[in-house]
Amino acid sequence: MNSRGIRSQLKDSVPVAGWNPHASYGVQDSLRAGFTSVKNELLPSHPLELSETNFQVNKDKMNFSTLRNIQGLHAPLKLQMEYRAARQIQRLPFLQSSNLALDTLRGGDETIGFEDILNDPAMSEVMGEPHMMVEYKLGLM
Repeated sequence: MNSRGIRSQLKDSVPVAGWNPHASYGVQDSLRAGFTSVKNELLPSHPLELSETNFQVNKDKMNFSTLRNIQGLHAPLKLQMEYRAARQIQRLPFLQSSNLALDTLRGGDETIGFEDILNDPAMSEVMGEPHMMVEYKLGLM
């Protein structure tokens, strides 16, 4: 028997059309390729679904371009720096962050939306051991 491994034997062999060791018999090899997700392969069910998922990004781009045309280049850059600073403010890892500063900058604190009523952090399923979560975030575990 050859002392070289199977991988080197497969590399030296001549490829056969239609034969793939990773997907023999038309079934995906989950050990090598991982699990498949049907959600990743689905297309949006409605043309507006893609627009709705990117609504805040599109709104910010439109506001930045309008601000640039009216006030110059410094205004959108200043606003982007404020957004970035507000995004970095977080609570401890085991507590739900409300992002109140970012919400105030975007003007969302003056409106009541779907997420304000049905997104109660007290009903959240994400709760863990506080000490373990902080140690994991700091890289101690």
